[in-house]
Formats: sequence, C-alpha cells, structure tokens
Amino acid sequence: MTAAVQSRVALVWRADAAVRASAAAQPGRLAPIIDALAAEGVTAEPVVYCEEAQAEVSAQLLAMDAVLVWVDPISQGRDRGRLDSLLRDVAAQGCWVSAHPDVILKMGVKEVLYRTRDFGWGTDTDLYLTVTDFRARFPPRLAAGARVLKQNRGNGGQGVWKVELAAGAAPGEDRLAEVLHARRGSQIERLSLGALMDRCGAYFAGDGRLIDQPFQARLPEGMIRCYLVQDRVVGFGRQLIKALMPPEAGEPGPRMMSGADYPPLQALRDAMERDWVPALLRRLEIKPDDLPVVWDADFLLGPKTATGEDTFVLCEINISAVMPIPDEAPVEIARCVARRLEAPPP
Repeated sequence: MTAAVQSRVALVWRADAAVRASAAAQPGRLAPIIDALAAEGVTAEPVVYCEEAQAEVSAQLLAMDAVLVWVDPISQGRDRGRLDSLLRDVAAQGCWVSAHPDVILKMGVKEVLYRTRDFGWGTDTDLYLTVTDFRARFPPRLAAGARVLKQNRGNGGQGVWKVELAAGAAPGEDRLAEVLHARRGSQIERLSLGALMDRCGAYFAGDGRLIDQPFQARLPEGMIRCYLVQDRVVGFGRQLIKALMPPEAGEPGPRMMSGADYPPLQALRDAMERDWVPALLRRLEIKPDDLPVVWDADFLLGPKTATGEDTFVLCEINISAVMPIPDEAPVEIARCVARRLEAPPP
C-alpha cells in the first residue's frame, strides 16, 4: 500500500470542549482501527468534535486526506446539523469523508425502510410526511395489530414506540392505547390515541417524518446486526434485546460477535452481498465507492417459511457511529481506506 504511506486520516467523535482541550481525548474503542491503519501505512489522528470548536475542527479536517466519523444523530441534546455542514465543505474541497452526510440522509434514516419495503428484507411499512396524514391513516392500520413508530433520524431508541390498542378500546382518537418507548427504563403507558399522536407531532418538525412497521412477534428471540465494510459483510452481532419488550423481560443480553463466516447466518450474508446491497445502491442511486467505510443493518427474525427457514426483517441501518464492531472489522476498514487513498481522485 505504498501510495497510502504518509496519508493522514482523521477519526472524529463528539465530546465537550473540556474533553477536547484535555489529555482525556483518547481514542478508546477506535484504538484497534488506528493500529490497523498504521499497519497499512496510514496515520490516524483522533479529532474531538464540539460546536464550540467548529473553526478549529474545520482547520484540522482540511489538513487530512480522509475523514472517518463516529457521531450519533442525536447526542447530549444536540443534532449533527453543524457537523454535517462542515463535513460537506471538507468533502467539497477534495477530502474523502465517510460516511458523507448526503449518503447518511439516503441510507442512515428510517425512511429507507419504506423505500426498500419491496426488498426481501421488507415488511408492511408506511411513511407519514405530515401530521395530518399521520392522524388520518395511522389509526386504521393500528386496528389490525401492534405497530412500531419510528422517527426518521435518531439513535438509541429515541423516537421509537411500540403502539397497541388496549383491550376493549372504543373507536376514535379517545380510544386507549398501550405504548412503550424503546429507551432503557421505559414503562408501558396507557394514553389516548389522540394524546399519542399529539406527542408524535414533534417528529415532523423541519423535514421530519414518521415510519410505521408491524411489531415483529419473534422479537424475544433477539436481533441480528450485520456489519459491512462498504459492500462486504465483515461480521455479525447477535443479542437478546430489551427495547420494546415489557419491563419484566429483564436486562438485554450480551452482544455475541462473530465473523462473516458464522455458519447459521450464511443465508443472510449471501442475501446481503448478492441481492440486497446491490438493490439498495440502485434504489438510492448511490455509487459503490460512496458506501460507508463501516455500517450495519439490524434485522429481526420474521415469519418462518413453509419449509421452516428463517426470514429477516430490516428494522434500521446504522451509519453515523457504528460501535462496537467485530474483531475482524478494523483490518477490513483499514484496507478499504488504504485502497481509497491509493485510487485516483474522482
């Protein structure tokens, strides 16, 4: 990888101004990626982002050959608006940014569940662009069974709700619903459907929207996280999760990591690499080289086929801050970065 020698790559994450100014700004879980990049002849430089240091961060990034970003959509009461603007400016001046904010807005939002609902990973998914549309169309869909509402851009379960009509609920917006927020420590609430829809109104602010999927009955069997470096699967994480489960379900289990060759998930790997990722690129009009250097797709188990095989239902794609990652991922990330730095500029 001789062309990558002397290249400098920024690894960006969020912290406050005090951490940025102190020796506490250590790479932590990014350390294996730094080591893997060094083995490819690439120097990685940690960069702490905070809005108070916007100009300083901009100057740091403009001195780099590439920028890799780990910043959640919503964190500490702040969104990524100013950071994304900065990253677009840096990319426009020739620096490779992964993931580029425009790619995140195509892939790393819940709307992708609606746009790809006809894929093999899809389910009965709907999209609401306005409060009026939501109020008109959501109640009849809820009458058929429990649904999951998801705000378009978020993380950590923020703005994700399981909604189910209470037994014997009367028709209209006064009917009672049982709702559970996908946040640690949340309890089931009973409130009117109208009150729930009022609460969800905040998710339509700006260019916000809501996505609606059926609740998956096999959720207690856990979630499968499929990790990719661009268009290739590099590993899996399997976990019994707590989100959207009743409080008595207990704490989530540990995430069990495995490599891409994990035998029970080869059907999922094959579907991702052969069918679903290529279809995603075509549907969203994304070039293969613009895929994030690392991302993951979270799946729940869907209904079994007539022959007893598992199906997989996509519940979200994560791009903004993918951590933790399988042990095999840092080397693949570093190789991807080195290849990109060796390639002629687009």
